[in-house]
Amino acid sequence: MTLAPEKTDVKVQLRLADGWFTVCDLTLLTPGRGVAALLPDGNQAALFLDRAGKLYAIDNRDPFGGAAVLSRGLTGSHQGRTFVASPLLKQRFDLESGQCLDDETVRITAYEVRAA
Repeated sequence: MTLAPEKTDVKVQLRLADGWFTVCDLTLLTPGRGVAALLPDGNQAALFLDRAGKLYAIDNRDPFGGAAVLSRGLTGSHQGRTFVASPLLKQRFDLESGQCLDDETVRITAYEVRAA
């Protein structure tokens, strides 16, 4: 989702199994940097806002190292796919789909995200 820059009271929401969950104010996100959010089930999501104003949300847990650190990874793009590179072992995860770009057998949860 791409955002209109003039809105100031916008909330970031993730679609979970039982509906939309409000995570935080959009103003708390900095383009190019991730933020971790605790979900109602005890898991964490990593939220990202790119420089074009598009929101992304994926599971924060690195499946290779087991730690909840993807929100601290570096963002980039490869062949038109926006990704975050894990700060642990540097595997890259597509922010749209959760697919690992370095191991096609691994995928993490990618959440539908909106600003409302």
